[in-house]
Amino acid sequence: RSFRSFLRNQNFNSKRGTMKLSIPLILAVASGSASAFAPVSNAFRSASLSMADTAEAVETSAIEIAIPEVQEKIKAAEDDAREARMAAKNAPPPVMCVTSEEILSEGVSIELGNNIWDPAGLAEIGGDATLAWFRHSEVKHGRVAMAAFVGWWAVGAGLHFPGQLAYGLDFGSIPKTGLDAWDAVPGIGKVQMLMFAGLIEFHDELFFSRRGVHYMRGGTPGKNMVPGLYDPFGFSATRSEEALATGRLREIKNGRLAMIGIAGMYAAASISGAVPLLPEV
Repeated sequence: RSFRSFLRNQNFNSKRGTMKLSIPLILAVASGSASAFAPVSNAFRSASLSMADTAEAVETSAIEIAIPEVQEKIKAAEDDAREARMAAKNAPPPVMCVTSEEILSEGVSIELGNNIWDPAGLAEIGGDATLAWFRHSEVKHGRVAMAAFVGWWAVGAGLHFPGQLAYGLDFGSIPKTGLDAWDAVPGIGKVQMLMFAGLIEFHDELFFSRRGVHYMRGGTPGKNMVPGLYDPFGFSATRSEEALATGRLREIKNGRLAMIGIAGMYAAASISGAVPLLPEV
């Protein structure tokens, strides 16, 4: 039993010695492992910081490069918007002409069966503005024809102004036929009449643009814009729209008839027998 106790003591001491040796060994290995991994962690941290600094530098450089480009695009957009505003400001007003249907509906009368008489198809040429110009020209030519017809008739009837037309030329001495009366007028007198008619035409177009809406941009075709030339006493100001429409229709119809009449009188005066039922004029 003494021997077994001795062996047991030796075995315990050996185990305790082994345990004593194992603890320092474990501590050493752990310390060595920690010291081995410590530089790797620091290197990884340094690499991460270096990559972050590089990314930040690249991002900063990209922003610095992109800012001028963005500024240029913003400036170009502002310039385009400014040009668009200037173009819209300087652009002419939109054309809002009287429609062709409205123009053609006025002037249709019972004499033509309440139909549009246009055998040459002139109403189909161009658009609304063209037809407005046609109607304006028709009304003005009708007015000139009415004045010419009345003047031709007055001369033929022996009516004249008192006094002299020119130095040494009395109104009473003017021939009573139309073309002969025109030939008797001195050249300077003819120039004055043509200039007066031209000034009326010029100021009519001028006042249409300055004092109202032009007949090709929504104004009324045939409307006279020369102050004092038509209705100087303002009788039409109190008339209703229906009465004004009736007056315009009468003017158009009388103007058409006057154009036919003055053309017939001119033909009869120029070509003998051109109008059989018309006496010498």
